[in-house]
Amino acid sequence: MQGGFLEKALFFLFITLFMLIQLGYSQSMNDIQNLKVDNLSDAQIEQLIKRAESAGMNESQLEAYARERGMPASEVNKLRERIQQLRSGARPGQQQMRPGQQQGQVRQVSGFNMDPALFDSIRRADPYFDLTPEQKKIFGYKIFHNRDLTFSPSLNIPTPGGYVIGAGDQLIIDVYGASQQSYELMVTPEGRIMIPNLGPISVGGSTVDAARQRIKQQLGRIYSGLLGSNPNTFLEVRLGNISSISVSMVGELIKPGTYTLPSFASVFNALYAAGGPNENGTFRNIQVYRDSKLLTEVDVYDFLTKGDHGSNVTLRDNDVVIVQPFKSRVELKGPVRREGYFEMKPEESVADLINFAGGFSSMAYKERLTLRRATGNQMKVQDLSAEEFEAFTLHDGDEITVGERLNRFENRVQISGAVFRPGEFSIPETGIGVKDLIEKAEGLRGDAFTGRAILYRTKEDLTLESMSVDIKGILDGTSPDIALRREDVLSIPSRYDLKEEYYIRITGEVNIPGAYAYAENLTVADLITKAGGFKDAASNSYIEIARRVRDDVSGKVAEIINLDVDSQLNLRPEDSSVRLQPFDHIFVRRSPGFQRERLVEVQGEVFYPGEFALSNANERISDLISRAGGLNQFAYPKGATLIRRTEYYKEKSEDELKEKNLLSVMERLQREGMIINEAEEIFLERLKKKLEEKEIERMKEREKLEEQARIADFRTDRLLDVNVADTAAVRAEIREQELIGINLDAIMRNPGSAQDLILMEGDVISVPKELQTVRMRGEVLFPTTARYQAERGFRAYISRAGGFTEDARRSKSYVVYANGDVRRTRNFLGLKFYPHMEPGAEIYVPAKPPRQPMSAQAWIGLASSMATLALLITNLVD
Repeated sequence: MQGGFLEKALFFLFITLFMLIQLGYSQSMNDIQNLKVDNLSDAQIEQLIKRAESAGMNESQLEAYARERGMPASEVNKLRERIQQLRSGARPGQQQMRPGQQQGQVRQVSGFNMDPALFDSIRRADPYFDLTPEQKKIFGYKIFHNRDLTFSPSLNIPTPGGYVIGAGDQLIIDVYGASQQSYELMVTPEGRIMIPNLGPISVGGSTVDAARQRIKQQLGRIYSGLLGSNPNTFLEVRLGNISSISVSMVGELIKPGTYTLPSFASVFNALYAAGGPNENGTFRNIQVYRDSKLLTEVDVYDFLTKGDHGSNVTLRDNDVVIVQPFKSRVELKGPVRREGYFEMKPEESVADLINFAGGFSSMAYKERLTLRRATGNQMKVQDLSAEEFEAFTLHDGDEITVGERLNRFENRVQISGAVFRPGEFSIPETGIGVKDLIEKAEGLRGDAFTGRAILYRTKEDLTLESMSVDIKGILDGTSPDIALRREDVLSIPSRYDLKEEYYIRITGEVNIPGAYAYAENLTVADLITKAGGFKDAASNSYIEIARRVRDDVSGKVAEIINLDVDSQLNLRPEDSSVRLQPFDHIFVRRSPGFQRERLVEVQGEVFYPGEFALSNANERISDLISRAGGLNQFAYPKGATLIRRTEYYKEKSEDELKEKNLLSVMERLQREGMIINEAEEIFLERLKKKLEEKEIERMKEREKLEEQARIADFRTDRLLDVNVADTAAVRAEIREQELIGINLDAIMRNPGSAQDLILMEGDVISVPKELQTVRMRGEVLFPTTARYQAERGFRAYISRAGGFTEDARRSKSYVVYANGDVRRTRNFLGLKFYPHMEPGAEIYVPAKPPRQPMSAQAWIGLASSMATLALLITNLVD
């Protein structure tokens, strides 16, 4: 009995396990938008690649498309790796083992299909999207496959006199002059028109000019003024609606068949309707048959290369256009304007082929071509010189290659460095030396280092050789000149190329701190002038110069020099001989007694609310309340709050505050209707210039920060692969201000006590009116605000809000008082002690943390554990 029970238990566990697995798969199927590349089989990756290739996309375009659709960068990288694994020779369906994957597991995703319509934008971008690379290379093939080009015949043209009238055409006959009449007549299938009161006239098969004369003779019987040597009545015949014709398109065409076309249609119109010749069709000998006789032969190349369409005749009903297979086609490759396959007639030569290709490109070597030709069962190569181009004829299958010219110069020398016109120069037939080359470059610059130059020479074995050149000796004749050769490069250095660039720095309390170019005999006063002068906070009595130490092994890091400069930038007599040296760093210190004003604010129920400047560094809350006139009769001291800036507050710098004030001054001077004098106009222009410079600096700094942020984001995405949903859980709330609860009653009773805090810049003291309400928020049935009653406690106010909800976490309830203090519910021996209530308090009841339901994987793990336990019990029982 016990064994049977265990077998039933095992059967039940296995059924449960199977159902849970199916549940897990169904969830993944219903959540297809969150699928990962790891969940796709190799077969599905291959299907994705084939879909992309059928739409004309390569691997890089597929990756770009995936990014546009919102695929994360990490998944795009995985997709690239999977495609590369398949390209490297993995068999279809073969899976590479990944961590946690067992042998035999095959991942499948149902319903994952790539819609070809998604790639319509790529199709629209390329008018020859449907053509294969070989078809695109056939000269003339694209003209009948360009969707942006049409060969529809124009119907809005004057009536051509040579047009042959056929059944279905409409003739409009206008009689004007001494008599007025108009006829709109349709040509019958028998080729006749019926004129009222006159009878039928045969016009079918006649041209418009011939029909006009015939109609004129017949109408002359009614309108006598039409005929004679001095007519007073005139006649005009024109076409109205034209008829359609049926043309048979046969042979090597994309879409052969019988087509109904307008009677104005030409051979090109019919070819375009039939899709043009196919890969085997001729473009040089398209035959038009009329009444079982050859009418003409059309050469498309004449139209493409010369614009000649004289053979492009107008078709008639029952004409037959035959496209024969081509007889001779050759391939031209290399630097020509138009590479590809070209169809050649027997009498055409290589020169004609080059003409069809649009001629040589600028990189082509025109003196010789290479011909590959099949001879029986072998191939042969033949060189064609330029003299043979006109006479040499080509055979079917020939392959002609145009070579590229060599990227080398036969008479070039170069000069670089400290000359006025560096660059390339030619070697004359008489030769050129170093002195002549310098003269061609318009001489040496003042900074040229003439003691030594370098001549780089290319030897016959294409190795590089360098030679030292005494420029000064060659120019003054004390050293022999050097004859230059092809591809010689003469490099004359500048004196500044041979030493470190000099600069000096000034930082501290000057208007334009930074690095400046070094100049000889530069003094500290000169540099301060270049730096825009002192700021108001500068101490001109204490200026330091930090100078580099040279040739000192005692361990000294820098030489410090102290100077005094007065407000007029005059040095003391003993310091006037100090000259700045390269790389000096000048520090302008802040004056010890300089203090910028620091503002605090009082809001609410005081007699003089508003902003106040701190008078000293240890001013307290009680001092500020006293300066504000004290509390008025409506104040509620228990609700007073101190609002203080946090460490996240971005305080404006002194320069930013100064810029803000200057901007306010400029706006005031520019106010409409404001009359300003000349001094104020000059001051306004000066302000505009300085503010524009500040704005440019700010834009550069902002661009620099944005670039650094982009680099940081890229590195984070590439290296850390952090999921945005995961980082949201650890994101900290950043506040620039926070509330500090204070006891204003105790502060005013005991000024200077521990509760009487020292004020800081930006502090705001808020003194509200007496509050008479209590708010209930969070997990209560009806969040509301109730009237404060001294005899009511915490639970009484919860009752006013309908009581706790089922999700309320009662033990964690807390109260926020009007001054910002917080007190929570306390628990002792299972009893809850709730905070006392005061006017303006707010009760918050938090929610219980949500319970996470077990996932399908957890259920599967549990079922696996239970099955393992059952098997173990069975083994123990057995």
